Amino acid sequence: GTSLPGASAYVLDDVLNPVGTQVAGELYIGGDSVALGYIGQPALTAERFVPDPFAQDGTRVYRSGDRMRRNHQGLLEFIGRADDQVKVRGYRVEPAEVARVLLGLASVAQVSVLALPVDDDQTRLQLVAYCVAASGANLNVDSLREQLAARLPDYMVPT
Repeated sequence: GTSLPGASAYVLDDVLNPVGTQVAGELYIGGDSVALGYIGQPALTAERFVPDPFAQDGTRVYRSGDRMRRNHQGLLEFIGRADDQVKVRGYRVEPAEVARVLLGLASVAQVSVLALPVDDDQTRLQLVAYCVAASGANLNVDSLREQLAARLPDYMVPT
């Protein structure tokens, strides 16, 4: 596709240089429609909203996390995600974020969070967490779910 009117779409490499035709890069979106950032999340804002490498006026571009390329007609083609973001029940989720919260719990020493198909349906994903107990701790699934529910939206709590 193409960018919306009033917006710019750049496909850039890791050091914010434009990539060539048919070369994969990350999609950066600029223009008046770009948000100021994430409410109450300054670290994520700094990571995702970066200075526009093609502007002198201090504007920023949004680092989408989408892997794209431009075809020979100049149209954007979606390749995949640059991160591990997935959709669970219609919401965007990064399993690594769920893992960070689990690792912050005293009873958890190691964790792996995966997005796995629901009932062999590859289009529907659920989060599954595999945890290793901290030394001397006992893991209780119900307790872990309660602690996660107090810290995360319900769609981010593993099943």
